[in-house]
Amino acid sequence: MNSHTILLTDDSRISRMLVRGIIERADIETEIIEASNAKDALSKLTDRQINIAILDLNMPGIDGLMLATELLARFPILKIGLLTANVQDIVRDKAKALGVTFIAKPITEQKILTFISAI
Repeated sequence: MNSHTILLTDDSRISRMLVRGIIERADIETEIIEASNAKDALSKLTDRQINIAILDLNMPGIDGLMLATELLARFPILKIGLLTANVQDIVRDKAKALGVTFIAKPITEQKILTFISAI
């Protein structure tokens, strides 16, 4: 796999720790930028480039789909995974319309590594 800079945004610290742990155990050459919400994520990217984003859907303020839209405006070839327990068709359809990969919770090693390895 190539080297990646990954934005990991989730208001759950435990979810961020779990995803980070999966990536680190897989020994993938990455830099992980963690953020607890969309505002935090955007502030950390003022002078940074990323090529992967893993975003929670339900966060205070701006949700993951709105954040995805903002990120794609800044990084048009960004690969985004929407990590959520909300498996409603409307959420899947909105993600698909944006070109965002839907990743259903619970978080598993297979789901995270499959998403990253597809990049």
